Amino acid sequence: MSVTSRYREAWEGFWREAPDEQGAVFWDADPAVTAGVHVALFEPHLADPGLALLDLGCGNGTQTRFLAGRFPRVVGADLSEAAVEHARHADPAGQATYRVLDVVEKSETQALHAELGDANVYMRGVLHQADPEDRQPMVDGIATLLGERGRLFLVELSEAAKPVLLGLAQGPSGPPPKLAPIFRHGIAPGEVADDTVPEYLRAAGLTVLAAGQLPLTTTESAPDGTRIELPSKWLVAGRTS
Repeated sequence: MSVTSRYREAWEGFWREAPDEQGAVFWDADPAVTAGVHVALFEPHLADPGLALLDLGCGNGTQTRFLAGRFPRVVGADLSEAAVEHARHADPAGQATYRVLDVVEKSETQALHAELGDANVYMRGVLHQADPEDRQPMVDGIATLLGERGRLFLVELSEAAKPVLLGLAQGPSGPPPKLAPIFRHGIAPGEVADDTVPEYLRAAGLTVLAAGQLPLTTTESAPDGTRIELPSKWLVAGRTS
Protein backbone atom coordinates (compact mmCIF):
# COMPACT_ATOMS: atom_id res chain seq x y z
CA MET A 1 0.00 0.00 0.00
CA SER A 2 1.46 3.35 -1.01
CA VAL A 3 0.60 6.76 0.35
CA THR A 4 -2.52 8.50 -0.87
CA SER A 5 -2.24 10.71 -3.95
CA ARG A 6 -3.59 13.61 -1.84
CA TYR A 7 -0.65 13.33 0.54
CA ARG A 8 1.91 13.14 -2.25
CA GLU A 9 0.36 16.06 -4.13
CA ALA A 10 0.31 18.17 -0.96
CA TRP A 11 4.05 17.74 -0.52
CA GLU A 12 4.76 18.35 -4.21
CA GLY A 13 2.84 21.61 -4.00
CA PHE A 14 4.66 22.65 -0.84
CA TRP A 15 8.13 21.98 -2.23
CA ARG A 16 7.41 23.50 -5.65
CA GLU A 17 6.53 26.72 -3.82
CA ALA A 18 9.37 26.59 -1.27
CA PRO A 19 12.28 29.06 -1.74
CA ASP A 20 15.72 27.69 -2.48
CA GLU A 21 17.61 29.40 0.30
CA GLN A 22 18.47 27.46 3.44
CA GLY A 23 16.33 28.34 6.43
CA ALA A 24 13.31 29.48 4.42
CA VAL A 25 11.31 26.39 5.42
CA PHE A 26 9.88 26.05 8.95
CA TRP A 27 11.97 23.01 10.01
CA ASP A 28 15.09 23.73 7.92
CA ALA A 29 17.22 24.61 10.93
CA ASP A 30 21.00 24.79 10.94
CA PRO A 31 22.57 21.31 11.37
CA ALA A 32 24.49 22.66 14.38
CA VAL A 33 21.23 22.53 16.37
CA THR A 34 19.69 19.52 14.60
CA ALA A 35 21.66 16.71 12.95
CA GLY A 36 24.86 17.80 14.65
CA VAL A 37 23.28 17.24 18.05
CA HIS A 38 21.62 14.02 16.93
CA VAL A 39 24.79 12.40 15.58
CA ALA A 40 26.36 12.55 19.02
CA LEU A 41 23.39 10.61 20.39
CA PHE A 42 23.19 8.18 17.47
CA GLU A 43 26.81 7.15 16.86
CA PRO A 44 27.40 5.26 20.14
CA HIS A 45 24.60 2.85 19.23
CA LEU A 46 25.64 2.07 15.67
CA ALA A 47 26.42 -1.59 15.16
CA ASP A 48 28.25 -0.73 11.91
CA PRO A 49 29.09 2.95 11.20
CA GLY A 50 30.31 1.89 7.74
CA LEU A 51 26.81 1.14 6.49
CA ALA A 52 25.10 3.56 4.14
CA LEU A 53 23.15 6.24 6.02
CA LEU A 54 19.69 7.03 4.70
CA ASP A 55 18.18 10.44 5.54
CA LEU A 56 14.45 9.77 5.23
CA GLY A 57 12.28 12.78 4.52
CA CYS A 58 15.39 14.69 3.47
CA GLY A 59 13.48 17.68 2.06
CA ASN A 60 15.95 20.15 0.58
CA GLY A 61 18.90 18.16 1.92
CA THR A 62 20.32 20.55 4.54
CA GLN A 63 20.78 17.78 7.11
CA THR A 64 21.76 15.27 4.42
CA ARG A 65 24.75 17.35 3.36
CA PHE A 66 25.87 17.70 6.97
CA LEU A 67 25.60 13.94 7.48
CA ALA A 68 27.55 13.33 4.27
CA GLY A 69 30.55 14.94 5.92
CA ARG A 70 30.46 12.37 8.71
CA PHE A 71 29.48 9.06 7.14
CA PRO A 72 31.05 7.27 4.16
CA ARG A 73 27.88 7.01 2.05
CA VAL A 74 24.74 9.11 2.58
CA VAL A 75 21.50 8.94 0.61
CA GLY A 76 18.75 11.52 0.97
CA ALA A 77 15.27 10.22 0.18
CA ASP A 78 11.94 11.99 0.05
CA LEU A 79 8.42 11.26 -1.14
CA SER A 80 8.40 14.54 -3.08
CA GLU A 81 10.19 14.81 -6.40
CA ALA A 82 10.25 18.60 -6.00
CA ALA A 83 12.03 18.22 -2.63
CA VAL A 84 14.65 15.94 -4.19
CA GLU A 85 15.19 18.51 -6.94
CA HIS A 86 15.80 21.17 -4.27
CA ALA A 87 18.30 18.86 -2.54
CA ARG A 88 20.22 18.11 -5.73
CA HIS A 89 20.32 21.79 -6.68
CA ALA A 90 21.74 22.67 -3.25
CA ASP A 91 24.46 20.01 -3.53
CA PRO A 92 26.34 20.71 -6.78
CA ALA A 93 29.41 18.90 -5.44
CA GLY A 94 27.39 15.70 -5.02
CA GLN A 95 28.28 15.17 -1.38
CA ALA A 96 25.29 12.83 -1.11
CA THR A 97 22.94 11.13 -3.54
CA TYR A 98 19.19 11.76 -3.60
CA ARG A 99 16.14 9.83 -4.71
CA VAL A 100 12.39 9.77 -4.56
CA LEU A 101 11.14 7.08 -2.18
CA ASP A 102 7.72 6.11 -0.89
CA VAL A 103 8.80 4.31 2.27
CA VAL A 104 5.24 3.03 2.77
CA GLU A 105 5.47 1.08 -0.49
CA LYS A 106 6.94 -2.33 0.36
CA SER A 107 8.37 -2.98 -3.11
CA GLU A 108 10.31 0.29 -3.03
CA THR A 109 11.95 -0.32 0.34
CA GLN A 110 12.78 -3.90 -0.64
CA ALA A 111 14.41 -2.67 -3.86
CA LEU A 112 16.44 -0.03 -2.04
CA HIS A 113 17.59 -2.55 0.57
CA ALA A 114 18.66 -4.88 -2.21
CA GLU A 115 20.73 -2.03 -3.66
CA LEU A 116 22.27 -0.61 -0.45
CA GLY A 117 22.25 -3.61 1.85
CA ASP A 118 21.53 -2.94 5.52
CA ALA A 119 21.50 0.79 6.20
CA ASN A 120 21.42 3.16 9.15
CA VAL A 121 18.43 5.52 9.01
CA TYR A 122 17.98 9.10 10.22
CA MET A 123 14.43 10.48 10.30
CA ARG A 124 13.48 13.79 11.90
CA GLY A 125 9.89 14.96 12.35
CA VAL A 126 8.34 12.86 9.59
CA LEU A 127 6.11 10.28 11.28
CA HIS A 128 3.58 12.79 12.62
CA GLN A 129 3.15 14.25 9.12
CA ALA A 130 2.02 10.90 7.69
CA ASP A 131 -1.62 9.92 7.62
CA PRO A 132 -2.38 7.69 10.64
CA GLU A 133 -3.04 4.61 8.49
CA ASP A 134 0.40 4.98 6.88
CA ARG A 135 2.44 5.19 10.08
CA GLN A 136 2.83 1.48 10.81
CA PRO A 137 3.60 0.66 7.14
CA MET A 138 6.16 3.48 7.21
CA VAL A 139 7.93 1.98 10.23
CA ASP A 140 7.71 -1.47 8.65
CA GLY A 141 9.46 -0.03 5.58
CA ILE A 142 12.17 1.45 7.77
CA ALA A 143 12.70 -1.96 9.39
CA THR A 144 13.23 -3.41 5.90
CA LEU A 145 15.87 -0.78 5.17
CA LEU A 146 17.67 -1.43 8.46
CA GLY A 147 17.90 -5.15 7.89
CA GLU A 148 19.80 -6.96 10.64
CA ARG A 149 22.63 -4.51 11.32
CA GLY A 150 21.16 -1.06 10.71
CA ARG A 151 20.09 1.38 13.40
CA LEU A 152 17.34 3.99 13.32
CA PHE A 153 17.57 7.45 14.86
CA LEU A 154 14.04 8.80 15.02
CA VAL A 155 13.04 12.27 16.19
CA GLU A 156 9.32 12.86 16.60
CA LEU A 157 7.16 15.64 18.00
CA SER A 158 5.80 14.80 21.42
CA GLU A 159 2.17 15.27 22.39
CA ALA A 160 3.14 18.52 24.10
CA ALA A 161 3.93 20.04 20.69
CA LYS A 162 0.30 20.10 19.59
CA PRO A 163 -0.86 22.98 21.81
CA VAL A 164 2.24 24.95 20.80
CA LEU A 165 1.43 24.54 17.10
CA LEU A 166 -2.24 25.30 17.61
CA GLY A 167 -1.36 28.42 19.55
CA LEU A 168 0.86 29.60 16.71
CA ALA A 169 -1.75 28.81 14.05
CA GLN A 170 -4.55 30.55 15.93
CA GLY A 171 -2.66 33.70 16.90
CA PRO A 172 -4.32 37.07 16.24
CA SER A 173 -2.30 37.60 13.06
CA GLY A 174 -2.55 33.99 11.91
CA PRO A 175 0.29 31.46 11.69
CA PRO A 176 3.87 32.75 11.31
CA PRO A 177 5.02 33.16 7.69
CA LYS A 178 7.06 29.94 7.57
CA LEU A 179 4.31 27.87 9.21
CA ALA A 180 1.50 29.19 7.01
CA PRO A 181 2.48 27.24 3.83
CA ILE A 182 2.30 23.95 5.73
CA PHE A 183 -1.33 24.55 6.60
CA ARG A 184 -2.12 26.06 3.21
CA HIS A 185 -0.98 22.92 1.40
CA GLY A 186 -3.02 20.64 3.65
CA ILE A 187 -0.11 19.05 5.51
CA ALA A 188 -0.91 20.36 8.97
CA PRO A 189 1.01 18.22 11.47
CA GLY A 190 -0.97 15.44 13.11
CA GLU A 191 -0.60 14.23 16.66
CA VAL A 192 1.22 10.98 17.40
CA ALA A 193 0.66 9.79 20.96
CA ASP A 194 3.98 9.40 22.76
CA ASP A 195 3.38 5.78 23.71
CA THR A 196 2.45 4.68 20.18
CA VAL A 197 5.88 5.32 18.66
CA PRO A 198 7.61 2.49 20.58
CA GLU A 199 4.61 0.30 19.72
CA TYR A 200 5.10 0.94 16.00
CA LEU A 201 8.75 -0.04 16.38
CA ARG A 202 8.01 -3.22 18.32
CA ALA A 203 5.39 -4.26 15.78
CA ALA A 204 8.04 -3.90 13.08
CA GLY A 205 10.42 -6.20 14.99
CA LEU A 206 12.65 -3.43 16.33
CA THR A 207 13.94 -2.87 19.85
CA VAL A 208 14.32 0.57 21.41
CA LEU A 209 17.99 0.87 22.43
CA ALA A 210 18.00 4.43 23.77
CA ALA A 211 15.56 7.29 24.17
CA GLY A 212 15.37 10.85 25.40
CA GLN A 213 13.82 14.28 24.95
CA LEU A 214 15.05 17.28 22.98
CA PRO A 215 13.41 20.36 21.53
CA LEU A 216 12.91 20.27 17.76
CA THR A 217 14.38 23.58 16.62
CA THR A 218 12.65 25.48 13.81
CA THR A 219 13.67 28.47 11.71
CA GLU A 220 10.68 30.58 12.78
CA SER A 221 10.39 33.08 15.60
CA ALA A 222 7.52 33.79 17.97
CA PRO A 223 6.00 37.29 18.11
CA ASP A 224 8.38 38.15 20.95
CA GLY A 225 11.36 37.30 18.74
CA THR A 226 12.39 34.04 20.42
CA ARG A 227 13.16 31.01 18.26
CA ILE A 228 10.26 28.53 18.16
CA GLU A 229 11.22 25.13 19.57
CA LEU A 230 8.78 22.22 19.64
CA PRO A 231 8.87 19.50 22.33
CA SER A 232 10.10 16.24 20.81
CA LYS A 233 11.35 12.80 21.70
CA TRP A 234 14.17 10.80 20.14
CA LEU A 235 14.70 7.06 19.91
CA VAL A 236 17.41 4.73 18.68
CA ALA A 237 16.12 1.36 17.53
CA GLY A 238 17.26 -1.74 15.69
CA ARG A 239 17.15 -5.51 15.65
CA THR A 240 18.99 -7.15 18.52
CA SER A 241 18.83 -10.79 17.48
